[in-house]
Amino acid sequence: MSDKRIATTDGGNPAPSLEHSQSVGPNGPLLLQDHYLIQKMAHFNRERVPERVVHAKGGGAYGVLEITEDVSQFTKAKLFQKGARTESLVRFSTVAGELGAPDTQRDPRGFAMKFYTEDGNYDLVGNNTPVFFIRDPQKFSDFIHSQKRRADTHLHDNNMQWDFWTLSPESAHQVSLLMTDRGTPQSWRHMHGFGSHTFLWYNAAGEKFWVKYHFKTDQGIRNFTDAEAKAAQAADPDLHIRDLRTAIDRGDHPSWTVNVQIMPFEEAADYRFNPFDLTKVWPHEDYPEITIGRWTLNRNPENYFAEIEQASFEPSAFVPGIGPSPDKMLQGRLFSYPDAHRYRIGPNYLQLPVNQPKNPVHSYNFDGPMTYRNPSDPVYAPNSAGGPVAADPSVWAGESYGVAGEIVRHAYEPHREDDDYAQPRALWEKVLSDTDRDHMVTNIVGHASAPEVTADTKKRVVEYWRNVHKDLGDRVAKGLGVNDAA
Repeated sequence: MSDKRIATTDGGNPAPSLEHSQSVGPNGPLLLQDHYLIQKMAHFNRERVPERVVHAKGGGAYGVLEITEDVSQFTKAKLFQKGARTESLVRFSTVAGELGAPDTQRDPRGFAMKFYTEDGNYDLVGNNTPVFFIRDPQKFSDFIHSQKRRADTHLHDNNMQWDFWTLSPESAHQVSLLMTDRGTPQSWRHMHGFGSHTFLWYNAAGEKFWVKYHFKTDQGIRNFTDAEAKAAQAADPDLHIRDLRTAIDRGDHPSWTVNVQIMPFEEAADYRFNPFDLTKVWPHEDYPEITIGRWTLNRNPENYFAEIEQASFEPSAFVPGIGPSPDKMLQGRLFSYPDAHRYRIGPNYLQLPVNQPKNPVHSYNFDGPMTYRNPSDPVYAPNSAGGPVAADPSVWAGESYGVAGEIVRHAYEPHREDDDYAQPRALWEKVLSDTDRDHMVTNIVGHASAPEVTADTKKRVVEYWRNVHKDLGDRVAKGLGVNDAA
């Protein structure tokens, strides 16, 4: 008796043939009754879920978060208690690149983490930068459109990017980081990760704090120059996916030191700039980083599509002890991420193994495509039939806080030092080395010298960088050949 496995249909029936369709005679027309052929073709037509609108190209791995310090005075979240070990999943990605884009193109990198806690999933969806291009989700789709392809020619267009950036001064901090060599990391293992947004922490007594997350690579920061990144694109467009997988396979498990910045709840109200503005960082002299643990990646996925392509991350997945802040971008993402998953993967995306929480789910949601975890009756609430009930209010005690104000459509109210150019100016003056500054100028000039970038846009590019720092703007003007009065 043969020990070979018998191929089957998806329903488990023996496959009649793996090579030949059913036809009328050897050379005749095919038959609609060939159910196996129909199943194969129909499934093939649906093999690819729509790619992510952003963060389409990426890879990931599993790991564990270990908390080594006591931060119970700030949060009661179980995954952040000293000694806690929490299994996790991460997906790294480019932001604007499509599925076939090279890993090493100039772009921020997504740094999305899922922690499988005993209180359900906690997702932290960040980037390898602590800030972002905009502070209001009203502009998000427009920003992404400026990074994608033109509607008329279906080509990428650097003029669109600079047109948007120079008309959005709040972008200067993130664009400054992007135009340094930080925009082209050598690998995902050699870059920092950030929660980027401000989040709410509250302890068992209900005391509240604002928090920012920092994941500092233990491998050290390594970046490509622009020329090195372009060479890597030609040599291996999947360099970052390959690097992470091979490192873990050989037992070289990458790790990050986990730090947080803590701001007392009351201090946000009159801080010198808006602490919920995603385009700004909190100065370390005001709120120093506190080390709380270590995060290590130690296992590769067994199936890329099932575990990485179908992985869903959503900033709205909170656990007791953690909540959202008034950050406008975070508020927008609380809706947009789960909604994108319902469209891209389906309404029951959280039933997929990679997205399932480790603890039991008791939900009144049921049916819909691909469901396999339907509740038993009753399927409504309130009910008198013993259905699941809401958590004790004490579980979420500390999550709420008072807000007041008129309903408006308005920019952030100015704080004492609300300035879109102050922090990128400090980056240029105090953080970057001479070599970093030289590379930044080269990268800006190279990007803005694309043939589609108009003369008017180039003038605005120069003005944009002069607002950051006159020397930077003058050097960009020289590189672009913009002969205006400085």
